[in-house]
Amino acid sequence: MPTAPDLPMLVAAAGPGERHAALLPTPTDPPTEVPAFALRGATPGPTLLVTAGVHGAEYASIEAAYRLAAFDPTELSGTLVVLPIVNRPAYRVRAIYGNPIDGKNLNRQFPGDPAGSFAPRLAHWLTDAWVRHADAYLDLHGGDLNEALTPFVLHARGDERARALAEAFGLPYVIASSSAGHSYAGAAALGVPAVLAEAGGQGLFPERDVLALVDGARRVMRHLGLLAGEATPRPTVPIERFVVLTSDHEGRWYPRVRLDARVEAGEPLGEIRDLLGEVVQRVTAPVAGTVLYHVATLAIDRGDPLVGIGATATGG
Repeated sequence: MPTAPDLPMLVAAAGPGERHAALLPTPTDPPTEVPAFALRGATPGPTLLVTAGVHGAEYASIEAAYRLAAFDPTELSGTLVVLPIVNRPAYRVRAIYGNPIDGKNLNRQFPGDPAGSFAPRLAHWLTDAWVRHADAYLDLHGGDLNEALTPFVLHARGDERARALAEAFGLPYVIASSSAGHSYAGAAALGVPAVLAEAGGQGLFPERDVLALVDGARRVMRHLGLLAGEATPRPTVPIERFVVLTSDHEGRWYPRVRLDARVEAGEPLGEIRDLLGEVVQRVTAPVAGTVLYHVATLAIDRGDPLVGIGATATGG
């Protein structure tokens, strides 16, 4: 398989103050092509990598990435690199969570495996050829086709540079995460500060959610010095524990929660009924906290997420 392009190769194709766009082949089996944009500033500065479409049906984040790729590069001091649809096979078929080639969730595969199946190979290419060469990394996400979500941003626990990026982004909730396999965790292992920002969901891309991500990225660019000016600090709520409840059954999901609501430990969150109508799982909150997302569709499968609750250090 021929050598796949990487971040330095893409940037080299753009002169100072110029933008370069290309469809880049991936070293996966089967190969696919990923749209990529390099915006090289008129003056030197840091390199920021922005990705979206790691999950192919998170449309507010994909639209936000395309708007970032349309910036005027002469306004930059440094380089902005944007990959707006990383997981193109999932985008084509509007797949939730996984992709149609190997069924794996790309955002559980980082830093990846060059000898693995499609998703681990794609994660390795993104990590080794792109994240490694960046000074900072933003991975834009949102609720999937079946999820309603209130905006939040995640970073690797203990990474103070990433925490500063997350706070600069300015979304309401900032989550310190110890989870492995996510894009920001793969970046942290390379010493690259990274955050995963979420807004939007349910297959929609309302202007409010698109602008929340675009504005957050611009704030990070000011924080890094890519854009002139300073981002006005915004109040954020630090989340020290993110609890995701999952389904034990295939069936029908009846949520009793609303986004951004405060729930107490033991409070009912919903129930699952089987295909014959019997209640097979009553879901209650294991901790006090804030509802950051929930599945909003009737259909549910065994192992699917149901509700995500964020708890602060003081419990809610």
